Amino acid sequence: MTERTGGCMCGAVRFTATEVPDRIGACHCEMCRRWTGSALLGVTIPLEKVEWDGEDHIGRIQSSHWAERGFCTKCGSGLYFRVTMEGDYSGGIELPVGVFDDPNGFVLSNEIYIDHKPDSFAYAGEGRKLMTRQDCIDKFAVLADAPQNAAPTGPSEKEETR
Repeated sequence: MTERTGGCMCGAVRFTATEVPDRIGACHCEMCRRWTGSALLGVTIPLEKVEWDGEDHIGRIQSSHWAERGFCTKCGSGLYFRVTMEGDYSGGIELPVGVFDDPNGFVLSNEIYIDHKPDSFAYAGEGRKLMTRQDCIDKFAVLADAPQNAAPTGPSEKEETR
């Protein structure tokens, strides 16, 4: 684990993250693909280990009834994904690898929604944990079954995934 810095495309939002693990994951769900233009390649860090500069330029969208995504209101860069519902999966923030000043040195350790991955690309390497949509539903059932406590403020999606 190490300290890393990063920010949005225009520089209005910057961050310093400490205790950044070297393991990243990929999510191939429809919502992440639409948000990033590909798969979300991200690293999960405890929320209190990220310090923001330019926080007044961070916009938030409640992308499902249990999670939000943050973005720069000046340039539109995606900054994070975060579970907002209290429970086992809250307390962390997932930063896309592309927002780090130096995105090198990470190891892809898992891919979720692997059965939703477009057939036009594949990641090299072996030994990753792969989870299908159903595997995710089974593992994260507490999120999928959560009552609607807030109406999404973003576009309606066919499947509420991440």
